Order: sequence, then C-alpha cells, then structure tokens
Amino acid sequence: MHTRRKGKACSKRPMISENPAWVPLTATEIEEKIAEMTREGKSPAYIGLVLRDQFAVPNVKLATGKSVTEIIADKGLAGALPDDLARLMVRAINLNVHIKANPKDISNKRGLAMIEAKIRRLERYYKDNGRLPATWKYSLANAELMLK
Repeated sequence: MHTRRKGKACSKRPMISENPAWVPLTATEIEEKIAEMTREGKSPAYIGLVLRDQFAVPNVKLATGKSVTEIIADKGLAGALPDDLARLMVRAINLNVHIKANPKDISNKRGLAMIEAKIRRLERYYKDNGRLPATWKYSLANAELMLK
C-alpha cells in the first residue's frame, strides 16, 4: 500500500460451496468455541486460525452460515470499536512509546505515520458504513484513553 511495488501475490482458497463432511464440529459447537475464545480476549483472526488448525474447521462461514465477527456480534460480545481499527490503534500507541524513548528513530516515525494513515482510512470507511458515529475522531491521546 505504501510502497511502489506492483502486482499481487497471494494464495487462493479452493472454490467450495458447502461444508466438508469431515468437519468434526457442528455449527452450535463452533459458535460455543467462538464465544468462549472471545470471552478470553482472543481476536477474530486468531479464533479463525485456532478453529482451522486445532479443530479442523476449514471455513467458519461454510460451517455456520455466519462469519466469526457476525457470531461475536450475535452473542453480544463485540467491542465498541471494530477489531481491525482497535488493533491498529494499539500498534500506534506502542510505536509512539518507542518513538518517545528513541527520538532519532526516523524509520519508525514514518511507520507511525503510515499506521495513522491506515487508521484514518478505516475511520472514514466505518463512518460511511455507520459502524462509528459521525463525531468520532482519531487522535493518539484519545486512543490511549480508549484502549488502555
């Protein structure tokens, strides 16, 4: 995003339209596991990895009909901020602490500027989609108060 490189390199999922027969967990068991891990403070991305690697669930959406974040929202366990925005804000806070301790670290100053640019883009996106109020504004000081 912030470099001059071109192209895209990524792996593609195989095109399957239904849950494989070899998945050992039912939809309700998967939802219970997701709720349990959310209560422990795990992120939706981590929950998906654990379900894939430890419980042999290749795709939560095929198994349950809903994504991990939709299941978390249905159970009433979702946070005030969207997960990706909150994680970026934590990264910005940690990087700001590093920069205060190391004021000559110019490459990480640029990294902080790039993270804050991502936060502002996500802020605009979530305001347009109604996930954040129109008056919500990102600042590093407010992020520290909201998340710590």
